[in-house]
Amino acid sequence: MPDKSDTQTEINFLSALESGEVTTQMRLSQRVSISVGLVNALLKRAIHKGFVKARTAPAKRYAYYLTPKGFTEKSRLVAEYLETSLDFFRLVRTEYGEIFERLKQRDETRVILAGRGELTEIALLSAREQGIEPAAVFDRETNAEFFHGLVIIRQFDGLRADDSIVITESRYPQSLVNDLLSDQNATTLLIPSFLQISMPMGSEEANINADGPTDGGAV
Repeated sequence: MPDKSDTQTEINFLSALESGEVTTQMRLSQRVSISVGLVNALLKRAIHKGFVKARTAPAKRYAYYLTPKGFTEKSRLVAEYLETSLDFFRLVRTEYGEIFERLKQRDETRVILAGRGELTEIALLSAREQGIEPAAVFDRETNAEFFHGLVIIRQFDGLRADDSIVITESRYPQSLVNDLLSDQNATTLLIPSFLQISMPMGSEEANINADGPTDGGAV
């Protein structure tokens, strides 16, 4: 899955300097939620590239402010972030669409979305475009009863041997897949390739099918 956190951190960092107020690196680190060491590194790079200028202030503080070049760089980063986000949305929607199209062709009757979050919302949209209404969402980390109208299953014993389980977990997908592979009820896992899941040895013997978005083969 594409990691946009670095770009978002740079955007937040440059945004924090827009006002040109007197501050310290400690306060900047708290505002942007990054370490003081990373603030120092980002400041050095931004000053070197001409994005930021600094002037001294009393009590060993500095006033940092964006240069015109810095404002241009921030705009570029925002555009890049949005473009990357849109490209990723298209990728996710396409891969889930292919997975649900195959499930429809197989006439699978019970589909479970494993994970609860933004990926689940996109997967649900793709499923409904194929005329598939998932039976439930599997998520052990919530106390909620429903997710977008779907019942939430919180325990492995709520899964059935005939379930087709589509992985939609974005936080810890590898851990979830490993846990599902060890559960006897989870016999069919469908995993989009963008999650970059590593399948452990012995998954074939466990009768687990891990479908990519194009080949649909068993691991």
